Amino acid sequence: MSGQTEESPVPGPGTGATASAASVTSTTAAVPAVPGTAIPSPAVPPDAATVRSVQSAPPVNGASLGRAESAVRSTAATGPGTVLGNRYRLVLRVGSDLSAGAEFWRAEDTILQRDVGVTVLRRLPADEADEDPEGTARAGEMIVRALRSGGFEHAGCARLLDVLAAGSPGVPSDVLGAAVTEWVAEHSLTEAVAGGLIKPLRAARMVQQLASAAEEAHGRGLVLGTDHPQRIRVTRDGRAQVAFVLPRPGLTPEDDVRGLGAVLYTLLTSRWPLSGSDAARAGLPSPERDEHGAPVPPSALRPGVPVELDAVCTAALGSHAVGPAVGRVHTAAAVKQMIGEVVLEDDRAAIFPPEHDGVPAEPGDVWQNKTRKATPQDPDRRRKLLIGLGVLGAGVLVVLGYLGVQVGSMFGESSGPAIVVGDNAAAAPNPAAPGGPAASVAVSGVSLEVYDRTGDRDNAVDVERAVDGNPTTSWSTFTYKQQLPALKPGVGLMASFASVEQLSRISVQSPSAGTVVEIRSAPSADADLEDTQLLTRQTLATGTSTISLADSQPTQHVLVWITKLGGGGDANVSQIDELTFYRAGL
Repeated sequence: MSGQTEESPVPGPGTGATASAASVTSTTAAVPAVPGTAIPSPAVPPDAATVRSVQSAPPVNGASLGRAESAVRSTAATGPGTVLGNRYRLVLRVGSDLSAGAEFWRAEDTILQRDVGVTVLRRLPADEADEDPEGTARAGEMIVRALRSGGFEHAGCARLLDVLAAGSPGVPSDVLGAAVTEWVAEHSLTEAVAGGLIKPLRAARMVQQLASAAEEAHGRGLVLGTDHPQRIRVTRDGRAQVAFVLPRPGLTPEDDVRGLGAVLYTLLTSRWPLSGSDAARAGLPSPERDEHGAPVPPSALRPGVPVELDAVCTAALGSHAVGPAVGRVHTAAAVKQMIGEVVLEDDRAAIFPPEHDGVPAEPGDVWQNKTRKATPQDPDRRRKLLIGLGVLGAGVLVVLGYLGVQVGSMFGESSGPAIVVGDNAAAAPNPAAPGGPAASVAVSGVSLEVYDRTGDRDNAVDVERAVDGNPTTSWSTFTYKQQLPALKPGVGLMASFASVEQLSRISVQSPSAGTVVEIRSAPSADADLEDTQLLTRQTLATGTSTISLADSQPTQHVLVWITKLGGGGDANVSQIDELTFYRAGL
């Protein structure tokens, strides 16, 4: 990760008291305890996290360590290549939170062969003057919180997969605990702002799910730890998400509120407004501050920031600032509502040109800068469009001519020439004949989205390339080390039409021979897989594959469901260059 990769420190040998480890049963979860300190166990075990059993270890207060144990304690150095819990291999450290004694790692799940995020609690160098010499009690409290949050899932947070307690099998002696989450693969917060300024309203939309997650977590008595920049990452579809868990003890919901304001402030200004040391470790500069020590508003650092977003940042960050309390917000629900109102108002005002904010317009924006050069048209796309329009026009003429003859025969005068219908009638154009012009009309205005109910949607930002009329652009699945359905039952593309269509066939251009697809009719774009109806199944060949839907019923939503990927070995992937849906003839 550019700008924020850290070297893994080698912890000093622990000379203080070592926490005794208690076993974790199927009904209660216990964590390392410090003599004289009681740490409660959760009443109900978490559903989303598997807690490793902890082997009991004798207390060492007042007792000397054995030679073998002393050697392990003095040379233990958890770092890249270390395997935690006999399963998770640490690959790259991407951040740290010194106030929590935590390190953030990208790791590999050696069983499921996928990337995961791991928060590692390190044993602190022994300090006999401290009531908690090695941070054992601190780590125990954090592990208990992780256990209690095991059932919490939200799109604004990476899902908790596993919790490892100190002393568990495969956990090194310099590790006091760890929590494993899904890996948020796209960008760190620093990388998200490194490419240049982000449009203010896009920044607001990026924080919406994060604010919603904080609101729901606070309602359950949990905190997320949004006030640290390296805990936040940005997903492939542009959502800010809490990627690493185990926030420091003593963190309050009000700290999360300040964190929401800080994340929005950073997306607007590329500066982290809270702890200067956290900003430095993340590779982010700190903003200028006013006479009260509060960060200056985002609009003072860049043009075009709406006053409403200025107010959101100021109100959220002002929770602990010096000065009057007017205008502060103290709940994540208030931040979510304020951001939601800004986004809703932007949607309503889309017909008016926005104020210039210094960020060049993107190709998909309705309002373009005058100085922006028009994107040159693809000659192949223009040729295909002309051919399609020509075929469509021919089909319309044939249909109108046929209808004109029929109407004329019904209402024409009896004195006119008689229309003889005999054997020669078979020579008349028949628009419904297979291969006729009407049967070759492609459905236009197809809306396409990635359909995946079990995890991140594969390359969702590229999905429109599969229906853009240009076979040189494409969409593909992620590359999986195992064939479907090892990690998920399948990956799909949900096509939606402007109205109900009677389809005759689907054309699929793909270089991924061996890919198996099911064509399913769906009652809605977000329907569950079991609510869809299987129409046909086919294995794709290299090039263009035609899938017949001659016996299908009219539908407005069609799911192209991939049940087997192309490739093989540890590189299983399917690519689709172009999907074309053909309407049945009249």
